[in-house]
Amino acid sequence: MTNPFESAGSKAPPKPFTVEEGHRAVRSFVLRQGRFTPAQQRAFDDAWPHFGIDYSGQPRDLNALFGRDAPKVMEIGTGNGAALRFAAGFDTSRDYIGLEVHAPGVGRLLNDLVADKATNAKVYHHDAVEVLNHEIADGALDEVRIYFPDPWHKKRHNKRRLVQPEFAQLLVRKLRSGGRLHLATDWEPYAEHMWDVLDATAGLVNRAGPRGHVPRPDWRPQTHFETRGQKLGHGVWDLLYDKV
Repeated sequence: MTNPFESAGSKAPPKPFTVEEGHRAVRSFVLRQGRFTPAQQRAFDDAWPHFGIDYSGQPRDLNALFGRDAPKVMEIGTGNGAALRFAAGFDTSRDYIGLEVHAPGVGRLLNDLVADKATNAKVYHHDAVEVLNHEIADGALDEVRIYFPDPWHKKRHNKRRLVQPEFAQLLVRKLRSGGRLHLATDWEPYAEHMWDVLDATAGLVNRAGPRGHVPRPDWRPQTHFETRGQKLGHGVWDLLYDKV
């Protein structure tokens, strides 16, 4: 396979992927690469062939990818991979697919999956919209998780938020009947925005009732950032939706 990065030292990955929106190519994310360490580079060199998923733009057989027929869970925006790593060990009866565009975070997750000798987790380093549109069949996912997406605090940037009506409709298509959508945010205005979008999306029902949220489920680990925020009085909102 082709390594998606330059082989020398800790050079940055290629320019970020784009998606087509009408006649204008736009990024579906803002890339903040940070420092790409030699250890993370080695993770791509050595672990990617086993844990990485190369984007092909063609429909993918997820059971063949993991070598078994098991429920499939996708986490969009894995960050440093802590939640995906925890989930893969917490429930080995399910297969986990991570999507992350931040190369250092992917490198760290790859190293962690090697350390855990994980058999039920893999990761894309690619744009989620393209993966969902072109590689994931409708009804193929049992659950989609989106934890602490960028809230884009400023009003003029709200349009950049990941959770938008069109994206919500895409997620509904990819979930099986009875599947689950789990979101978490520590920014109340974004929780309000999520309720505005998701409570109005056909095919989704809020498990806690309209504009409702639930206590943190045991399958989502509490982050250090989250713990610190709660000590400062900050809230965290977990939203669970079922596809009907």
